Amino acid sequence: MSPREVTCGFVPLVDAAPLVIAQELRFAADEGIRLNLVKQPSWSALRDMLALGHLDVAHMLSPMPIAMTLGVSGMQTRVDALMVLSINGTVIGVSKALAQKMRATGWQTDFNDPAAAAKAVFATQPDKLRIGVPFPFSMHRMLLEHWLAAHPGFDPNQVDIITVPPPRMAQAVADGLLDMFCVGEPWGTVALETDVAELILPGASIWQCAPEKVLGARHDWIDGNAQTTNALMRAVFRATHWLDAPKNKPLATEILARSVHLHLPDNAIDPAIAGHITDQKGHVPTHIANFLMFHQNAANFPWRSQAAWIGSQIARWHALDPAKVLPTAQECFRSDIYRANLGPLGVDLPGASAKIEGALTQETPVSSTNGEMILGPDAFFDGAVFDFAMSE
Repeated sequence: MSPREVTCGFVPLVDAAPLVIAQELRFAADEGIRLNLVKQPSWSALRDMLALGHLDVAHMLSPMPIAMTLGVSGMQTRVDALMVLSINGTVIGVSKALAQKMRATGWQTDFNDPAAAAKAVFATQPDKLRIGVPFPFSMHRMLLEHWLAAHPGFDPNQVDIITVPPPRMAQAVADGLLDMFCVGEPWGTVALETDVAELILPGASIWQCAPEKVLGARHDWIDGNAQTTNALMRAVFRATHWLDAPKNKPLATEILARSVHLHLPDNAIDPAIAGHITDQKGHVPTHIANFLMFHQNAANFPWRSQAAWIGSQIARWHALDPAKVLPTAQECFRSDIYRANLGPLGVDLPGASAKIEGALTQETPVSSTNGEMILGPDAFFDGAVFDFAMSE
């Protein structure tokens, strides 16, 4: 039988690794799939290509399927998140000018204290903070808003959120267009290496288990390609498992650096893969626990409670009724398909598809289909918890 070709859009980021590895190590080929990876210049271009049917599936920011389904981002299109591709992996950086002002307030970065960093930012008394994010409907924006809004000095009028494609973030800082940014690796490291910015926080310091990228597809494509969907999910799941094995990380960096997909050197890719991030040029890298996860602690499971949290943020931005938005958001994260396609392989699955987000401050055993599994910490830095429990 001829391989089934699947066209998959992606934006060049380290967290596209599960798709690159699925292709390069032939995990997709083993499933009878010719995985055609098509680089996109921006998230808006990827969104529109998927909506128009030029892409079958895509590497997507976790809020994108929900925003497209709700019709608040581009052409209204029902898009489902089949599985989570990565957890965390973002950094927050500031221009060197803002870093200098923050330091003048007495702030000393330890790259892990959101409250102290926010206090220093507002102590600089900015008229307007120009903050770059890769897309309006992104976890980057949600983390930034949660972080800044928790500070008593926060005023929404002080913040101007600007969309900048990830590969252009460093140049936007260099051009004086941005004071601050949140972006996925390697683009924070690129800004650091080009000496235009300093990094002040990893995204994981704001929410320890933020779903960053998902494997998304149009709802009608999934319905019409059930066997291909199943095979693709098996291949990508295998790639995520391979990526999180410590022994494979050096080879993962080598494969990503030599592949035609990212066009980045290994020294730009390795920090995220290894979890060793440098905050200022010339500083010794800091190890960040769970900086970027592809598989461990049930990272791939599309929790409906995570979808609900994302939906609650979108409802707030657009003054929509949460009672209508949250069910739609939860339906976009297809924990039912994940269970149906990966359960028969013996993959351990959590006993429930929703949990209280932010309640776990340490690794915690929970019931699972194989008896018991370990979930990682998912706390927000300010102790916030969100209970959107909904059983399937």
